Amino acid sequence: MGTLLTSAEAVVFDCDGLLVDTETCWTVAETAIFAAHGHPFGPEQKALVIGRTVEDAGEAMAEYLGRPGAGAELAAELLESVRKELARGAAALPGAAELLRACRAAVPIAVASNSPRELLDEALWSAGLADYFTHTFAADEVRSPKPAPDLYLTACERLGVAPKCSVAFEDSATGIASARAAGLYVAVVPSLSGADLDHDWLGTSLAERELLDWAKQLGDRTVR
Repeated sequence: MGTLLTSAEAVVFDCDGLLVDTETCWTVAETAIFAAHGHPFGPEQKALVIGRTVEDAGEAMAEYLGRPGAGAELAAELLESVRKELARGAAALPGAAELLRACRAAVPIAVASNSPRELLDEALWSAGLADYFTHTFAADEVRSPKPAPDLYLTACERLGVAPKCSVAFEDSATGIASARAAGLYVAVVPSLSGADLDHDWLGTSLAERELLDWAKQLGDRTVR
C-alpha cells in the first residue's frame, strides 16, 4: 500500500480510467480494430495501449497486428471510434467527485491527461467533473506527452508548486513513468486488475476511506 504524502501542496490527476470510466469507450473501439484484423482483444492487448496517446496506441497496434506503417491510419480510426463512444456519455468512477472536492478545498489541483484536448474535455464534462478544475492539460498541448514528464512538469509549474511537493494519481504504467520522471509522489489506482505497477501508494479505488481522510488532513495543514 505505502503511505500518502501528507505534506502535499498540490494534486495532479490523470483522467481516463482514473477519474472517468472512459476505458470502456476505449476498449470498445480497440476491440473493434483488433477484431477487424482477426485478433482477440483481452488484458494482454489492453496492456499494450492503455495510458498511451492516440498516436502511440496506433503505432503499438500496427506493430502487434503486423501492419508496419499503418500507425497513423489506425490512430485515426481509434480516435473516431472513441469520439463516437464518448458522445454516448461516460460516468465518473467511484469516489472521484468526493476526492476532488476534498482535495480542491485544501490545495491546488489539476488534470494531466494523455488524451487530446477534445476527448479530455468531453470526458470531464460528461462525468460532471469539469467544474472542479481551473487547470487541465492535454497530450496535444505539450512537446512530449506521457511517458515523458512534460505534462506533469507543466501542471506543477502552472500551479506554482514544486513537483517534489505534489502528488500524482495514476492508473497505468505510461502515466506512472511520466509522473516519476517529473519527480512527483505517485499514488496508483490500477485500471487493469492484477497489474504490477510502480507506486509510492497503491489502492483499489478512489472511494477508499483512506484517501478522503488524507485529503482532509491536507486541509487541516493548509492555511488559506
